[in-house]
Amino acid sequence: MLAAPKAGKRRLALQPAPQARYYACGAVPANLTPDYLSAEQAYRHAQTPQEKIAALERMYAALPKHKGTEKMQADIKRRLSEARRESQRSHKAGAHAAPVYLIKREGAGQIALLGPPNSGKSQLVRALTRALPEVADYPFTTRIPLAGMMPFEDVQIQLVDLPPISQEFMPPWMAQAVRPAHLSALVIDPNDAGVLGDFEFILRTLEEWHVPSPALLVGNKLDLPGAGENFQAVRDLYGGRFPCCAVSAVTGAGLAEFARASFAALHLVRFYSKAPGKPPDLEVPYVLKRGSTVGDAAAHVHRDFAQHLKYARLFRKSHGHDGLMVERTRLVEDGDILEFHV
Repeated sequence: MLAAPKAGKRRLALQPAPQARYYACGAVPANLTPDYLSAEQAYRHAQTPQEKIAALERMYAALPKHKGTEKMQADIKRRLSEARRESQRSHKAGAHAAPVYLIKREGAGQIALLGPPNSGKSQLVRALTRALPEVADYPFTTRIPLAGMMPFEDVQIQLVDLPPISQEFMPPWMAQAVRPAHLSALVIDPNDAGVLGDFEFILRTLEEWHVPSPALLVGNKLDLPGAGENFQAVRDLYGGRFPCCAVSAVTGAGLAEFARASFAALHLVRFYSKAPGKPPDLEVPYVLKRGSTVGDAAAHVHRDFAQHLKYARLFRKSHGHDGLMVERTRLVEDGDILEFHV
């Protein structure tokens, strides 16, 4: 008579292969999803630093975020940092062949958005323009510059989303990408415990690049608890050096004020043209630097106007200066309507 198989061995033989892996991280197990396991497999087969970075970013995004995965999160961030340093070394080794990313100026002015990782620059660009930069909860999402046009009343201002400025990693072409902008705005997350250190590092970096300091300090993520109070503390420290505004790219709070502050920081004036005996064209303004004269405005409309201009008449939307005769040396103010006589 044959002996029956042992129960334990039968159970082992019939046990199905697991579909997801579990790790004990502290007291809480981490259920690793198929997306995470796929990204982990891609990381194991990665050949270049760029492939490693892409796979690690996917791993971080797919990893469940709770106390039980804190060690795994820290390990992925450490490996990300190492891969980025490796990528930066390879870029420096072939710096002569590295591409320079330049965004052509468009609109009334170009503003470069600077900031540390996860400050919300990309989300701000999404909220203010029609551009669609990648937004994720892991750092260093932005890899190349991306531009979008932000409307302010009847003008368009170009915002350029750039990779973060960080001690961990910076593309070697960052300085070249920042320099062409008319000005920069520094975007911070007031709830980040390291915000002051990041702030000072960015200011030192811009100084080393011989790039002007930011013209605006923007506290983002105003929708988060405590952000308003934290940004007020930053404002108390730096408000004397930088115009400040607080915004939320999620709720839209403060975005209109940011657009207005951006226009003011560009030091621009708008004027509108009017042909004699006809109503003014108020659809699209001409834009000049503040301090420009009526003669400059005439040349801006038509190069022959400046040479043959006799005088101009000034009008205002409020009808406060209807038909006032002005000379070519008069400074143009924002909102002027000018009728040129040649």
